[in-house]
This record gives sequence, structure tokens and C-alpha cells, in this order.
Amino acid sequence: MGPTTDEAAAGHVTDHGGGVRSLRVPIPDNPLGHTLVHLLDTDRGPVLVDTGWDDPTAWDTLSAGLAACGTSPAEIHGVVVTHHHPDHHGLSGRVREASGAWIAMHAADATVVRRTREAEPGLWLDYLTGKLTRAGAPEAHIAPLRAARAAGGGGALPGLRPALPDREIVPGELLDLAGRRLRAVWTPGHTPGHVCLHLEETHPAGRPGNGRLFSGDHLLPGITPHIGLYEDPDDATVTDPLGDYLDSLERVGRLAPAEVLPAHQHAFTGAQDRVRELLAHHEQRLTGLLALLVRPLTPWQVAERMEWNRPWEQIPYGSRNIAVSEAEAHLRRLVKLGRAETATGGEPVRYVAV
Repeated sequence: MGPTTDEAAAGHVTDHGGGVRSLRVPIPDNPLGHTLVHLLDTDRGPVLVDTGWDDPTAWDTLSAGLAACGTSPAEIHGVVVTHHHPDHHGLSGRVREASGAWIAMHAADATVVRRTREAEPGLWLDYLTGKLTRAGAPEAHIAPLRAARAAGGGGALPGLRPALPDREIVPGELLDLAGRRLRAVWTPGHTPGHVCLHLEETHPAGRPGNGRLFSGDHLLPGITPHIGLYEDPDDATVTDPLGDYLDSLERVGRLAPAEVLPAHQHAFTGAQDRVRELLAHHEQRLTGLLALLVRPLTPWQVAERMEWNRPWEQIPYGSRNIAVSEAEAHLRRLVKLGRAETATGGEPVRYVAV
């Protein structure tokens, strides 16, 4: 006889002590598997840090996990969103509908949400088609996007109707959570408005260090977050997401939290060691790219030659788009450092080492 629904829900919940629990909420068809949604007790009621993907199974799992914690979506007081991606912000609107909870987000990501909601559905397909064309993607890769646009597609893309937040997370300030000290730390890189949340309270198990850190996707124990270009069709600003991320990593390392509570994988200690590993990883990647750029290459050609978790031939269609964006972020960083430049000659754009 298998576990009951209550027992299964309880198996998705981890009690971290001190009024903090995590709930494993599944992400459909994604190798990450799940989002760790954190439940924080406050004197005005429970608050969620992230909510998970907007999917019926995810909603049922979140609801069952909350029930195992002695609460429900209807009792949620507020939602703090680390960043706007659909595996974090997806269910925020549904939680608010059930409870009247407020939703808080950094202004930079709230701007992306607002633009996404207001955009004509095909805008994203047009943007992606143009971006990949400039990056040197082959016509065989771009053709499905053109076909989807011609067929009036775009409305089925995930995260196109995300909930508008009604509170702003202000970097450096304590959030308005009765009985808790949760301070916002702006950590752009994965998104322009990504925030970590520093729980400035003594660790319940007495571990040495400065409280606990809800790190979202910024600091993960065994994988590196995607650092690509900030994707916003209505924003032509030339940004440096990788530079932002590296600066943000050092800021988090200086906090020296006793424990990190990330949004994927598992809780961990040794934040400063993990920061050093990630800084070294990206420096190695930049050095490796410079070796490739002895001759001019397009971002697509660079992505084909970079090291991923599998050979390029085995990387799925959508993941190739993400890989190209990550290649572009690294190329943009090299340009900003004066170690590479764009070669003349129109589109597609090519980069070469200086």
C-alpha cells in the first residue's frame, strides 16, 4: 500500500527550523525537477518566498504541502518573489486570488512583468527571430519561429500573463513582515531585478555565520544559474548581465550567511566557498572563449563550441536559444573588459579577441 495523500505531501516538505519550511513544487517537463517554495511564519500569517510554476499539478502540490504545514493558500498573507521567471512567480496570482495576499517584487523585474502583459502576443516571436538572426542562427533553426508567427502564435508561450506585483522590494530595506527581520539584497544577473532575502536572525541550530539567505536562483549548491542577456523586447539598453552577476556574487559572499536556502536542489552551508567556485567557473569560461575568438565568430558559432552539460547535437531546440543568450552575455562581458570586440561587416554580428 502506497503513502496517503497527506503522507505524500509531508514528504515534499522540509522543516528548516525557526518558522521556515520548504515545499518541493514540481516544474513540468524540466530537468530541474522542482522549485523550492519557502514558507515563512510571521505574526500576521504565513508568507511565501516564490510560488512555483502555473500548472495544475504544481498548484495541487503547493496546496497539499501547505496543508501538511497546517495552513492553506487562502491563509497566505503575502508572496515575496525572488525574480519574475515562471517557475518562481507563476502561481503568485492564483495565491492572491485565493487569499488576497500582496505580491512583492523588485522594480526592475516588475517592469518586465508589466511589459510582458502589455505586449502583443507575437512580439516575443518577432524579437526572438530577429535576435537569433543577428546571432547567426541557421535558417533551419529560425524557420519554426517564422512559421509560428505566420500562424498567429505566441499566446501559448509560458509566463505571458504573469500577475502584476502590488508591492516593491527595495534593496537594503527590511520587508514589512511582522516579527521577522528579512532584508532585501539586490542581486541582478539571472534577471535584472533578482533579489536574495537575508533573514537576519540567529540560526535555529546555532550554526556560525550571519543568519540565513533565501537565494532564489542566484546561489545554488551544485549548478550555475543561467546568465544570459536580459530578454525584454521593449528595452534596447546595452546591459552586462554577467558583470552584474559577478558583482552580486561578491556582495552575497560578504554577507557570510550560516545557511543558504536556494530555490532549487537543497539547502547548504559554505556560501563563501560556493561564491569562489562560481567566480572561478565564469573566469575559466571567459578565458576559454578568448581562445576561441582567435578568428571572428558569431554568437551561434561560439555557443556551438562552448562546453555544456551535453554535446551541442543533443541540446534541444529551446535550450539552444538559452545557450546562445548565455554565449552573448559572456561575449558582452569580454567586450566591456576590452578583451574582445565586434568585427565589422554587418549581420550576423561576429566577435574577435583583441
